[in-house]
Amino acid sequence: MSLIKSISGIRGTIGGHAGDTLNPLDIVKFTSAYAAFIRSTTPAGSGRIVVGRDARISGEMVKNVVCGTLMGMGFDVVNIGLATTPTTELAVRMAGADGGIIITASHNPRHWNALKLLNAEGEFLTKADGEQVLRLAEAEEFEYADVDGLGKYCEDNSFDQRHIDSVLALSLVDTEAIRAAKYRVCVDAINSVGGVILPKLLDELGVEYKMLNGTPNGDFAHNPEPLEKNLQGIMDEMRSGKYDLGIVVDPDVDRLAFICEDGRMFGEEYTLVSVADYVLSSMKAQGAEANRLNTVSNLSSTRALRDITSRYGGTYTAAAVGEVNVTTKMKEVGAVIGGEGNGGVIYPESHYGRDALVGIALFLSNLSHKGLKVSQLRATYPDYFIAKNRVDLTPEVDVDAILARVKEIYKDEQVNDIDGVKIDFPDKWVHLRKSNTEPIIRVYSEASTMAKADALGKRIMQVIEECAL
Repeated sequence: MSLIKSISGIRGTIGGHAGDTLNPLDIVKFTSAYAAFIRSTTPAGSGRIVVGRDARISGEMVKNVVCGTLMGMGFDVVNIGLATTPTTELAVRMAGADGGIIITASHNPRHWNALKLLNAEGEFLTKADGEQVLRLAEAEEFEYADVDGLGKYCEDNSFDQRHIDSVLALSLVDTEAIRAAKYRVCVDAINSVGGVILPKLLDELGVEYKMLNGTPNGDFAHNPEPLEKNLQGIMDEMRSGKYDLGIVVDPDVDRLAFICEDGRMFGEEYTLVSVADYVLSSMKAQGAEANRLNTVSNLSSTRALRDITSRYGGTYTAAAVGEVNVTTKMKEVGAVIGGEGNGGVIYPESHYGRDALVGIALFLSNLSHKGLKVSQLRATYPDYFIAKNRVDLTPEVDVDAILARVKEIYKDEQVNDIDGVKIDFPDKWVHLRKSNTEPIIRVYSEASTMAKADALGKRIMQVIEECAL
């Protein structure tokens, strides 16, 4: 079964039987439930919903079903075509829409697709709102419009440029400094919408570039998750010595990874660290008080962000895993920068969503101000390494009881249980999270070397296995 329904949307593989995969019948049902939810929560709204999609092969089919269903529910549709996730998020606000649907399976392989759901702020639905959509879909509590109430359809291809204009207008994006640096970059756009919008952004910034996998045909040249094991092509290209920086995005351009001028990974965990360093240092230089220099990332992200935040006198706060959890916490603590260690940068001056375009512009501004090579910039940050493991258990095992037992064993350490169990030691940490779909505990651990991080993870895995006996 490859259909996953969650509070953030519906995701699955294309083809197969209804109820088992992402197919037209289930797309209609879930889109109808979302439209019914939007209608009930924004009765005085514009009656307009934005739809954008990445370049997946199935995208055209899914888009047609989604748009037709929304019209059938009485909503006007603004189809913005091939568009990044952050572009679609911004388009909701710019168009004064009641919500938006992003058709993308993010970093999943080519045979997957998904619907991501947005509210009128262009932000992902909260847990409570997502649960309401799931309930409406399960109960089929929606009613279609009569012939005089059908929605209208239009296409608007202006939002790529409007997105870029909003990035260039950010106070800390120094276009002149970037242009003066005359950077040469290599970009891997993984055959999706990055190949459409990133050349436009780089042209505006005066950056010379070479595109790899730039044709937006959805036929991904490699596994689309921007991890080192999948990026040998661009890493080899960088070793030619022709470029100052390598840029990698995922299919919907909300995750961002950099590669140093010598072909080594900058580290996806350090995308947010480097951007936060620039934002915090710039704000402090402008006279901002320490209580404004707050940051947030999720529990599974590197400790380096906490260290950088402390360097400027700010306060770091950890959130539960998941973008909506991070943005909620950012609003609570007034964070000026935040995101996730998977290369997701969230900059509230722009919007509350992960945005690779914002990340690129701020990173290049930082690099140009410091006058360093990318590898030299990376050397200015604390060195941490994260090991990722998992423990597979049998279905009858009580995973919650195991996590509670581990928490008790390590009660004398600093423990955070807002999302699984995270144990903070003075010089390392380990985070245990259970899967919502399988009897699995994911074990992420971080330390000053990969060997130490893996050893910590393996030690905790042994504790978990003993608790399961």
